[in-house]
Amino acid sequence: MHETGPFSIPSICSFIPEKFRPWIVIVFAVIFQLSGGVYLAVVSEMVGSTSLRREDITMAGAASLVGLALVFCVMFRLKFRFASKPTLLTCATGIIVCNLICMHSISVPVLVATSFVAGVFRMWGTFECNSTIQLWITPKRDLSIFFCYINLMVQGMLNFTGLTAIYTAYLSKWEYMHWVVIGLLGLMMLTTVIIFRTYRAMKKLPLYGVDWLGAFIWALTILCIIFVCVYGEYYDWYNSEYIRMATIAIVALLATNLWRASTIRHPFISLKTWTFKMVYVTAFVYLLVFILLSPTHVLEHLYMEQILGYDALNLVSLNWISILGIVTASFFMYRTFALKKWSFKSVTVIAFVAIVGYLMIFYFIIDYNLPKEALMLPIFLRSFGYVVLAICFLTALTRVPFQFFWQALTIQAFVDACFGEFFGAAILGRALKYVMAKNVMLLSANLDHVNVLANQMSQSELYGALQQQALLVSMKELYGWLVILGIFCLLAFMLKESSLRPKFTIHPKFRTIRRYIKHELREKIN
Repeated sequence: MHETGPFSIPSICSFIPEKFRPWIVIVFAVIFQLSGGVYLAVVSEMVGSTSLRREDITMAGAASLVGLALVFCVMFRLKFRFASKPTLLTCATGIIVCNLICMHSISVPVLVATSFVAGVFRMWGTFECNSTIQLWITPKRDLSIFFCYINLMVQGMLNFTGLTAIYTAYLSKWEYMHWVVIGLLGLMMLTTVIIFRTYRAMKKLPLYGVDWLGAFIWALTILCIIFVCVYGEYYDWYNSEYIRMATIAIVALLATNLWRASTIRHPFISLKTWTFKMVYVTAFVYLLVFILLSPTHVLEHLYMEQILGYDALNLVSLNWISILGIVTASFFMYRTFALKKWSFKSVTVIAFVAIVGYLMIFYFIIDYNLPKEALMLPIFLRSFGYVVLAICFLTALTRVPFQFFWQALTIQAFVDACFGEFFGAAILGRALKYVMAKNVMLLSANLDHVNVLANQMSQSELYGALQQQALLVSMKELYGWLVILGIFCLLAFMLKESSLRPKFTIHPKFRTIRRYIKHELREKIN
């Protein structure tokens, strides 16, 4: 890519008009975002047609996210080692192979490992596309603008992938989602062969000196954390030796990584990266946010399936509302945060207002006969608030020195993309179990032979009605506690003094980054 002069993509052949080239690259990025190993949207269909548990498939899908997050630290090393054409062909071929394996395998270790590799190729291909058109999106390399586009694509495609997977499974079988992705990747490979050429603006740099062992240990650490969160309820938490062993492994692996980071010159994630305020503060707030948003994957599905009786198509159709919230949030952040430079505090407060509004609306409207239209506003607010916060926190990392920026981004991705969602769901799932047991006991106290209603229903009907009513009461109670927590967090942000604004968020030129990497390589060789 040219560092000066008008924007161009010299890796695309000259017979393609210049104005069409960025859009071709965007289509490629969309295809990469649509692809993956295991598709969590069709987890019910996979459970029904295989011998796998829901937790097994969730674990495999989470492994894809770990692979995705792990690539951040080496993305520029890969960028400066391989040209665009071989990168796109390699990533597409790798994802096709991973899809074929995931489609035919029922071995959990194989699915986890394959999905992890698919996540690596998915992120590598997406980064190659997005870095190619960065100057087209923001000629000044303003990352606050660029991150609006990134979140619009990533979060939007996450919801659109769910829509595609469910509709494909409904029209045929869940395996056809893999064939759709394979077909799109095949078309992309054919297009790449025809219109791309092997072009290098700079000499390639070797992949020497990357701490691959550290990357492997970090991957195992995050996978163990996800294992505890996903399988905790299934194995009855610490009454199970599996959960105890996984917890011991987390402590041992984390200690090993921190020890290695203090003894080697260029670890995968440096100890100094953890000392920056923007790193540990955003990680902590993300954990709070995922606790507040945990009803998305725990209470909402139970409510819509067991109380309202929605099928998979009705459930996934609400993704269109989520996509609308994502688009609105990205445009809002572009106009206010990126262009007008609103402060980090202002947009964080707005995000928490939206999240608290989502919780409060669900608390007040939850009922047996709720119309589908009533769910649209809270789902819109949920998506809007999360994307506003994601763009804000991603931009906040630009205050970290650039040599630590990608490591900080990896840490944030570990919390945001990898285990944060499962951490919140595990806490809420455990709380639901206790609250449900309490409410069943309280509601069943008056169901005896004297009760007229109890005498009019059969034992099975009475038990079903009791469980349904206890579930509804428990949901309302948990939403209430989450509203209190959300309001407390909102007040804390409103009271905190801060005037930081997204200024000086300029991405360095590729030549500058390349010089820094070359300097690191010389140090390692010496």
